[in-house]
Amino acid sequence: MKRISQMIPRVPLLALLALLAAGAGLLLAGCHGKARQDPILQLSAEEALNQGKGWLAKEKYTRARPYFTHAYEVEPNSATGREALLLAADTYYLEGGSTNYIQAEAKYRDYLNRFPTSDQAAYVQFQIANSLAKRMERPDRDQAVTRKAFEAYEDLIRLYPTSEYAAQAQEQVEAVRANLAEHEFMVGQFYLRYGSPLAAADRFELLLKNYPRYAQRDKVMFYLGRAYALSSNPEESQKAFDRLKKEYPQSPYVADISTPKKAGGA
Repeated sequence: MKRISQMIPRVPLLALLALLAAGAGLLLAGCHGKARQDPILQLSAEEALNQGKGWLAKEKYTRARPYFTHAYEVEPNSATGREALLLAADTYYLEGGSTNYIQAEAKYRDYLNRFPTSDQAAYVQFQIANSLAKRMERPDRDQAVTRKAFEAYEDLIRLYPTSEYAAQAQEQVEAVRANLAEHEFMVGQFYLRYGSPLAAADRFELLLKNYPRYAQRDKVMFYLGRAYALSSNPEESQKAFDRLKKEYPQSPYVADISTPKKAGGA
């Protein structure tokens, strides 16, 4: 019985090569056909950048983005390419939404890694921080992204102290700091509510130390006094209450000092 290989007719080598060449030609023709179908790929970097700006002006961020991406890919190291990369990042940020803020942060970081000495570096660092701040969770949630936003704003202030964005960053830092401080307070209340007053006291002490501009320091001092009282430390409890009365004599919490309340109560 003949083997299957013996049953297949022999194809001359030249004919086989010709068939392969024809197949490759069809493949290339198909690729070129696809290129011809996408008009963006036919544009120069400058043309793509300008058309992308047109869509951006109309707030059509998804429409603008492919033009900026193409402009950058055509001339990645030119002024046109740099501008296109930055504008591509802006489209993600302006479009908004958690996923787009993640993409925006990645694009801004890519820009800063590629062009660290750019005259746009301060703006890009500001936008990195903003992209993170837009994704901050509520104080009762995990604050990992909030801490990254805080660090990014701090980096901007440290690296570009004379830039026009430094003052804006300082304002944003306070908002981020307030979110972190409120998170610390809520964690302290959690410990207090579930029978760990010493852990609560430690958390409140750190809050007072690390967040001196927290708007509700009187509230923290009150619950610090409560935490020490519940942990059988009357001296530290009295110190906290005395500090509250001295620094915030008009606080409504002063009137509550002598009123027994449940741990963690409002």
